[in-house]
Amino acid sequence: MMVTTAWHQLSATQGTPPGVPPRAPWHPGHFLNRNYLAPMGLSQTNAARLLGVSRRRLHELVRGQRSMTPDTAIRCALVFRSDATFWLALQAAWDNFQAWKLLRSRPGHAPGIR
Repeated sequence: MMVTTAWHQLSATQGTPPGVPPRAPWHPGHFLNRNYLAPMGLSQTNAARLLGVSRRRLHELVRGQRSMTPDTAIRCALVFRSDATFWLALQAAWDNFQAWKLLRSRPGHAPGIR
């Protein structure tokens, strides 16, 4: 039998707070791989060379094990002729959703809910 707390009722009725995507967004590294590297036929090795980062750094980003830093966002903007704020917005959406998911999993720690 599942016990429903006020926190679970609140999150079920109100959804996510403003600024938090309702579904898990793509990790910026996955987006980079799916929408830039793969269509361009770029290996991670060649992409890392173009970006001026280590192959390991790019691999960890693509695997979702590393965040899109401002430095990497600027490098992606320069190489792929995009906007650095776009890459950082993808990271912010990912971070916000992950924080919301963690907060929901720990109902006793949610602000304003007892």
